[in-house]
Amino acid sequence: MQSQALDDIARFLRRLQWAALALAACWLVWVLAPILTPFVFALMLAWLGDPLVDRLERAGRSRNVAVTLVFTAMALIVLAGLLILVPLMERQIETLIASWPHYRDWFMLTALPWVEQRTGLELTEWLDFGHITQLVRDNWDRAGGIAATVLGYLSRSGFAVIGVVANVALLPVITFFFLRDWDLLVERVASLIPRDHLDIVSRLARESSDVLSAFLRGQFLVMLVLGVMYGLGLWAVGLDLGILIGLIAGLLTFVPYLGPASGIILGVVAALVQYGDWQHVAGVLVVFGIGQVIESYVLTPKLVGDRIGLHPVAVIFAVLAGGQLFGFLGMLLALPVAAVVNVLLRYAQERYRHSRLYVGTHALPEEGAPDPLADPHLQPPAERKPE
Repeated sequence: MQSQALDDIARFLRRLQWAALALAACWLVWVLAPILTPFVFALMLAWLGDPLVDRLERAGRSRNVAVTLVFTAMALIVLAGLLILVPLMERQIETLIASWPHYRDWFMLTALPWVEQRTGLELTEWLDFGHITQLVRDNWDRAGGIAATVLGYLSRSGFAVIGVVANVALLPVITFFFLRDWDLLVERVASLIPRDHLDIVSRLARESSDVLSAFLRGQFLVMLVLGVMYGLGLWAVGLDLGILIGLIAGLLTFVPYLGPASGIILGVVAALVQYGDWQHVAGVLVVFGIGQVIESYVLTPKLVGDRIGLHPVAVIFAVLAGGQLFGFLGMLLALPVAAVVNVLLRYAQERYRHSRLYVGTHALPEEGAPDPLADPHLQPPAERKPE
């Protein structure tokens, strides 16, 4: 009895030590967030590129040659994307600015009266330009104080800007070295894991990598393909802002229904403002209808597959919580941490379903069937049977 009590106390103290270590690690990440950001981003890029490096190594190339090829390809893709997207988005934003008076007039003279007639609300008065000007004038002193505070902060943040530039310059260098030494880093981390827990930790790490891979690689490709499809489709319909609307809809695709819904709303508004007929509205609906069919039956099954990914609500919460706690670094760490937590929760559920609390003391296995409670990977290290 006394021995059992001592074991319980020792177990509690060990858990307390691990909890204190976790809190200390979180505090250290919070303090070093500005410095760790490029390292975390480079680590994620190296993780994404390592499978290609391993494939080239299996084809007979050396590690250095494979890393150089993959790193060059990644740099060229980023550079090509910037060369294509930056001028394109610049033209689209210029078109939006030039078309803004037409959207404002349509909203004030067409959309608002239509809503007022059907709801009885008086919205035009509150959105009148003179009323808004008066509100701004009444609160100008307060706005001026806020603006002065912001400008003062920015003037004192010159070193922060220099730090951002330095992080951007360091990013490719750090990425190259992480990519080159990725296998060595994995081996060193694996060597620190207690031998009794190596099998289960390796299994959980593979599952976490699969979940994160399914979301990042697969869902990113789905977003990219849909953004291009929507943009080209709306451009073919004749919308001046079609490419911008299509890319926005593609970026929001990771949240079910939000991407196509936002794209349809923006596309319909753009068609009504630019043409004012239902033929172009029908063209917008056809573009998004075809895109949804292709996503559901081709893109998602082929690129994401049937692997268990992260729920969109969990993704949004993780990104917002990480940003609130650790800033931009927290947003970078949000998805990897969410993937690991997702895998750990499924493992905890698996352990619970194989526990005697769930199975019960009278739920014995059938004759000849293996005992689910006898799986050594589901037992605590102290209860494992010798292999």
